[in-house]
Amino acid sequence: MTTTPRRAALFDVDGTLVDSVYLHAVTWWEAFRQAGHRVPMASVHRSVGMGADHLLDHLLGADRDRDRDASISAAHTTLYAEYWTRLAPLDGAAELLRACAGRGWTVVLASSASGPELDAMRKALDAEDALHAVAGADDVKASKPAPDLVERALAEAGTEAAHAVFIGDTVWDMKAGARAGVPCVGVLSGGFSRHELLDAGAREIYDGPDQLHARLDSSLLR
Repeated sequence: MTTTPRRAALFDVDGTLVDSVYLHAVTWWEAFRQAGHRVPMASVHRSVGMGADHLLDHLLGADRDRDRDASISAAHTTLYAEYWTRLAPLDGAAELLRACAGRGWTVVLASSASGPELDAMRKALDAEDALHAVAGADDVKASKPAPDLVERALAEAGTEAAHAVFIGDTVWDMKAGARAGVPCVGVLSGGFSRHELLDAGAREIYDGPDQLHARLDSSLLR
């Protein structure tokens, strides 16, 4: 007997479903400043979407003194935590998740966040009824743009890359999805341009989750 493969819709969270990218940029910038590093805000913004393991290398250089890495990451977490209760979903985010679930997609979040931070975003989304599973930074050895998180989300969904779609807002999302062999959909709500997301591997681009929701019937999630 032939069974139909399970279809999985894998979603990044920061900047894709929750309006948090610029909060991350400000709080990373301040964490660097407190540690004596002058990192331009624009450079910080372009790195949001990476996990801390890659972000510090990307912005401070792989040959840096790593003794303060833990304190920089902890400072960012503390600063960003001030916003947790004020996080808001992007327009159409919860409706998009529920629409995907309603159409038979297995919905899995794949976020570089973990622990209380990930919990705060899930609370802001308020769409637990649509979720099958959640994969976070604590579940993998390497964060985006490594493929580990997307691969873990596939495992949580119980399917293969050919039967999944990964939705994200950064070039790091697109690269992670491409490396995992998963077709990618990009949204512009994180501040990366259409051209950048396409170059990084996106097959389709939408302004945000609300536009993707409105165009589901003509998207990779149809």
